[in-house]
Amino acid sequence: MSTEITTPEAVTGERVSEAALRPQRMAEFIGQEKVKESLGIYIEAALKRGEPLDHALFYGPPGLGKTTLALLIANELGVDIKTTSGPALEKPGDLVSTLTNLQEGDVLFIDEIHRLRPLIEEFLYPAMEDYFIEIRLGEGPKAQIITMRLERFTLIGATTRFGLLTPPMRARFGVVERLGYYPTDELSQIVRRSAGILRVPIDEAGAEELARRSRGTPRIANRLLRRVRDYAEVKADGSVSLDVAKAALQMLNVDEYGLDEMDARMLRLLIEDFDGGPVGLSSLAVALGEESDTLEEVYEPYLIQNGFLQRTPRGRVVTAKAYRRFGYSVPGSTSEQGRLFSDG
Repeated sequence: MSTEITTPEAVTGERVSEAALRPQRMAEFIGQEKVKESLGIYIEAALKRGEPLDHALFYGPPGLGKTTLALLIANELGVDIKTTSGPALEKPGDLVSTLTNLQEGDVLFIDEIHRLRPLIEEFLYPAMEDYFIEIRLGEGPKAQIITMRLERFTLIGATTRFGLLTPPMRARFGVVERLGYYPTDELSQIVRRSAGILRVPIDEAGAEELARRSRGTPRIANRLLRRVRDYAEVKADGSVSLDVAKAALQMLNVDEYGLDEMDARMLRLLIEDFDGGPVGLSSLAVALGEESDTLEEVYEPYLIQNGFLQRTPRGRVVTAKAYRRFGYSVPGSTSEQGRLFSDG
C-alpha cells in the first residue's frame, strides 16, 4: 500500500504526529459503533464479491475521524489510497494523473469535498458512475475529446458541510455516514490509548478529566494530552493525575465544560456587547476578528449541541445557560426567554 500508518513501536521521543496516534485496523477504532458496524458489513461483502467498495461519504464536525476511517477502509480492503482535498483541485487536469494511476479497487480520498469547483464535480460524475473520464485537447470548435477508461475505484469524500454538497454529487455516494461527537467514556479510552503510545503515565481520573474537556472530539483530546504531557514533565513528575490535568487545562484556558478562549470570547461578546443577540454570523465574525466559516464549522456546533448558543431566523442568540456560566443574571422573564430560545 502506498499510504502507511505509523506503528506504536515506531514512535520515539518527541517526534510524534497525529498520524502516529491513529489506529491501524478497524477493530482498534474507538467509538462510532453504528458506523463501524455498517462499514464492516460493506467491506466484508465487497471482499466476498471481489468488487470495489461503493463510493462513501463521511460528514460531521471536524476532528471526529473521517480521514482515519478512509485510511482504515483502504487497510481493510488491502488497497492503496491516494489523498487530496477539494481546495487543492483547481482544474480537471489536477485529477487526471491520479485517476488514471488508480488500480482496481484503490481508494481516492477527497477531504473537504464540499469545496470542489463545479467544473471538477462534473468531471468526476462519469468517473464515479461509469469509470471513464473525458479529456479535451485544445480549445474551440476543433478541440478533440479523448475518452479514457479507468479501473474501478472507490471515492471516499469527507465534509463538515453536508448541506453544501450538490444533490447530484450526494446521489453518487452509495454509503453515507454521519459521525457524531464522542461521549466522555469513549474519549477517555482514546486518551488512555494515546497516552500509552506517547508513553505518558496517566491515571483513570486524569484521563477522564481530559476527555470531559475535549469537546467530544478525539483530535482535541489528543492535542490536549500532548500539552498536558508537557506540563506534567515540567511542573510534576511526568505522570498525569487528576490534579495535574486540572492545573494544565487551567493554564490552557480550557474550562470544565470544554470551552476554550475563543468560545468564551464569543459568548461574552454576545452577552456584553449585543445584549445576548440575535447577531448575524458575518457581524459576529467581524467583531471577533475570525473567519465566519471557522465560527460556523469549528465553534458553533459544540456550543449549540451543549446548549450555550442557538440559531434563530434573525441570528445567533446565547442561552440562559451561557449567562449563568459566566455569572450574569438571565435577562427577561422565564416565559420571554422560553419564547426567544424556541425560535431557532
